[in-house]
Amino acid sequence: MILKRIAVSLSVQALRATAFAGVAALVLALGASAATTPGETSPEQAPADQSPAGQALTQVTVLPPEITSLKDTPHDAGTSIDIAWQVSPSEASAPGSVLEYKVMRADSPSGEFAEVGATPTASSTYSDGTTLPHRQYWYRIDAIGLTSSASSGVAGPAVSVMQWYNGRTSVLGLVVFCCASILIYISIARRKMGKVFVRRIPALDAFDEAIGRATEMGKSVLYVAGGLDIDDPQTVASMNILARVAEKVATYGTRLLMPCCRAMQMSMARETVKESYLRVGKPDDYKEEDIRYLTDDQFGFVAGVDGIMMRERPAANFYLGAFYAESLILAETGFSTGAIQIAGTAMIDQLPFFVAACDYTLIGEELYAAGASLSEDPVQLGTIKGQDVAKALFVVIIIVGIVFSLAGNPLFYRWFSVH
Repeated sequence: MILKRIAVSLSVQALRATAFAGVAALVLALGASAATTPGETSPEQAPADQSPAGQALTQVTVLPPEITSLKDTPHDAGTSIDIAWQVSPSEASAPGSVLEYKVMRADSPSGEFAEVGATPTASSTYSDGTTLPHRQYWYRIDAIGLTSSASSGVAGPAVSVMQWYNGRTSVLGLVVFCCASILIYISIARRKMGKVFVRRIPALDAFDEAIGRATEMGKSVLYVAGGLDIDDPQTVASMNILARVAEKVATYGTRLLMPCCRAMQMSMARETVKESYLRVGKPDDYKEEDIRYLTDDQFGFVAGVDGIMMRERPAANFYLGAFYAESLILAETGFSTGAIQIAGTAMIDQLPFFVAACDYTLIGEELYAAGASLSEDPVQLGTIKGQDVAKALFVVIIIVGIVFSLAGNPLFYRWFSVH
């Protein structure tokens, strides 16, 4: 009885082992079939191309290409060399026998060549943009085939050279003309001690009106120089205007409030206002604490300025400088207090808000022109006048170019083409 039970137990274990082996074999078979898509065979099972064309390509010996030219890339910074070659004759005799061309480079004709690029068979040119100026290089082209490769002869040396400009002579001429006109007018402005005619900007005439109104009402004047530091041209122009405003304020005995969002802007503003008070002979009226630093945070600064407006109720607000999203908040708050508001910025996106909420607005470059006009600095005045002459020339060029284009003459267009 015991022997019978042992025999039954062994037979059950044998059946389990057989079933497990069958399941494992089935899983392996399914995995192998999933790895190979329908209609394909595994790499081990893939037969070699036994067609006559395939056998012919594998038996072709690739012939070497021939380098035809090596030259410096024109109008660049001296970091590129152009290579051109004649393709391998094998491309014509046995299409498909050449797979690609590799561009090889070395520092000497007998040195070790390293690959710097590759091109398909349809191309026979390459620009090596990894060279150093005034350094010699040697090149070789390798034609890579199915079972063989061939190298061209070594060509060189080739040297990349930096050019003075990018070959656009017309653009260079315009740049030289603009710079020359600016220098000439700076010289004229210096001889005339800054008495150079600049078109009068209507908003400048409103400065005296706004400050006078604040004086009559016994209220202060608020001046905001924008949100950028003194390295920005808009802030520099604003400081020139601030000097004129401070002179008028000191003359009339009106209080000037100026919150700043940059520490260096505050320091420059304090020196500018102090000098203005000295020029009008009222140094004792200058109060340094009225020019204060609030915060560098954009909207934290706006909140601080709005608080000053609501508490002090200034009768005249000046927003002159670089402004961003805070422009509308400042202008709307000032408008709600009933103050005369004069704004100016070169930030095009913010001009509509100032135009809508302020009484006078300096639009774009009028801010720079106003700063130059009020400062009477020969350099700034000469720069403004020189730029005006250059702008007039550009307008003439545009008109003449339109006429030539309408007449069907492409000469003018080609001469000023930037491509």
